[in-house]
Amino acid sequence: MPPVEPAEVLPHRPPFLFVSEVVSLEPGRSAAGRWRLSGEEDFFAGHFPGRPTLPGVLMVESLAQLGGIAVLADERFSGKLPLFGGIERARFRRQVSPGETLDLEVEVGRLSSRAGRGHGVARVGGQVACEADLLFVLVDRGPGEG
Repeated sequence: MPPVEPAEVLPHRPPFLFVSEVVSLEPGRSAAGRWRLSGEEDFFAGHFPGRPTLPGVLMVESLAQLGGIAVLADERFSGKLPLFGGIERARFRRQVSPGETLDLEVEVGRLSSRAGRGHGVARVGGQVACEADLLFVLVDRGPGEG
């Protein structure tokens, strides 16, 4: 499969696009990608002054976005929008700082025409920073949403 730009598949746009690059993709099954943190992201200024740390919920969101790419790259789900249905067993094992890169991996598990689940892991330098089970529902995109 040719390289995929995240914004070609996802409806997300900056400042809420948390996948910089898709490294590998098996539509409907799995994806690997990266989120490069420049350190200039606005959330670092307030989380936390003097000790900037990537919020854990944004790590989970980056995994969900990569999972969304894996699902939406499957032609069966063209025109759909994956929305969170739940987050289970989320664990945060390492702080992530400005300038670091999150290596993201998502495996899609159960997947039907209306919902699915997956498991994601985010690493920095080979160390697990976050992992979670993600549940999602698939809805039709609204008018003008690609």
